[in-house]
Amino acid sequence: MPLKILHTKSELEAWINEQNSAIILIPTMGGLHAGHQFLIRKAKETSNVKDTIVLVSIFVNQLQFSKNEDFEKYPRNLKRDSELACISGADAIWAPNVSEVFPGGEDYHFKIKVPLTLHKQLCGANRKGHFDGVATVIIRLIKLIQPATLILGEKDWQQLIIIRKLFQELSIPTKIESYPTFRDNNGFAYSSRNSYLSNIEKQQALSLPQSLKEVRDEFNTTKKINLDKAAAKLKENDLEIEYLKIVDAYTLKEREDTNSLCLLAAAVRCGTTRLIDHTFLMKRKPIIAIDGPAGAGKSTVTKEIAKKLGLIYLDTGSMYRAVTYLIQRDFIDPENKEMINNMLKNLKLEFKTSNKGNQKIIINDIDITEEIRSPEVTALVSKIASIESVRKALTIQQKSIGAKGGIVAEGRDIGTVVFPDAEVKVFLTASPKERARRRYLDLQKRGYQSPRIEVLEREIKERDLQDSQREIAPLMKPEDAIELITDGMNIQKVITELTQIFRSKIPEEIWPTP
Repeated sequence: MPLKILHTKSELEAWINEQNSAIILIPTMGGLHAGHQFLIRKAKETSNVKDTIVLVSIFVNQLQFSKNEDFEKYPRNLKRDSELACISGADAIWAPNVSEVFPGGEDYHFKIKVPLTLHKQLCGANRKGHFDGVATVIIRLIKLIQPATLILGEKDWQQLIIIRKLFQELSIPTKIESYPTFRDNNGFAYSSRNSYLSNIEKQQALSLPQSLKEVRDEFNTTKKINLDKAAAKLKENDLEIEYLKIVDAYTLKEREDTNSLCLLAAAVRCGTTRLIDHTFLMKRKPIIAIDGPAGAGKSTVTKEIAKKLGLIYLDTGSMYRAVTYLIQRDFIDPENKEMINNMLKNLKLEFKTSNKGNQKIIINDIDITEEIRSPEVTALVSKIASIESVRKALTIQQKSIGAKGGIVAEGRDIGTVVFPDAEVKVFLTASPKERARRRYLDLQKRGYQSPRIEVLEREIKERDLQDSQREIAPLMKPEDAIELITDGMNIQKVITELTQIFRSKIPEEIWPTP
């Protein structure tokens, strides 16, 4: 089907009404290049929607240009842009004029004011009102198009953070997907403004990505940062530094420690052209902490999200079940702390992967993967998990396993006690009635005799109360966790939601999707 080029609001509305699929919007100001083509291809490749419809908007938004910036000379070539978009798989282009986006003029419409805590950092410090203009036009585009998904590049990280925050605070249902900075073979980030550079300037500008890469490579080896060395290299190549900073990746505030995900960001001038670039600094691989009550489906989705993202699955619930099983098997009285402590001293707990790719739990060289899911273990595990010595012993093991990161862990105190510094925290839950239904089906599948769903629901409520009131590591939602209620959601929908949460916290550059 040929690429559709739309100019007016009425043309846009008529085209939208013809579509039978959700629309993915890629907003641009034109001057399309390989980076934009990369986003269009990604929209087509990764969408879960059959017959995905990709709309590229081209609108040079004057609101985001300061008085002395390059609004008049900004690249405008709709014919070339259309060809590049068509080659990459776009279905339509909307290229309106100002009156179509802002009927009657900009002064007749509300404008967004970005919080100063975000605007005054990095690019916003010297570009007064720039991100206000970006946010305002994005809201207008979303209102007019109502896309299911908005796709943005991570090259302008500050812009991405601001738009994510904007959508969150206004409860805008459009999903945001982002993809890493697209670079040429020399590592130079594609930008519409690269067309301003002469051949000599292009060679000089290469020192920008090279300097950032050298800092990152040194950090990955030594955990030390030398910004003076990077600044010297930029100056040697006649690049005027506007800023070269290490900031928190989400608040964008400058920071000295690099214990959490940091952004090494730079803006320079090469001749009269302003260029930006960045890289990320992270001391260890990312950790996803998934907490939630019994029967919420944590184990199932944790296995799947670990597999999808190429992370290691740490099933802490199975660890407590394994200890519970051992106590029952050896007829140890749960009140006998001395016998439990002696048992823990000789505990050998391992996770192994079967030939079919399934995770097995081995305790003292015995595979007990199926045994720990029995109703008898389920009935006692909460009590055993509340024993201080058990909790302490297994927490130490869990912290040791997760020291290098790269894991997904699930339980009831993962984000609060075991990995309080996890980059992604999710509180996965469902109503007691829904969890009882799932438990009933699981027991039947495993061949166990199951009580009525009403009985299971009552038991689940009692266990929730017991878990939340215990003195040691009670079940609670971490303050910084995202709550995900899974009633009415199948596994694939939950995985999709978790993936989007992960991607909102961890950029592709740090942890690419396999």
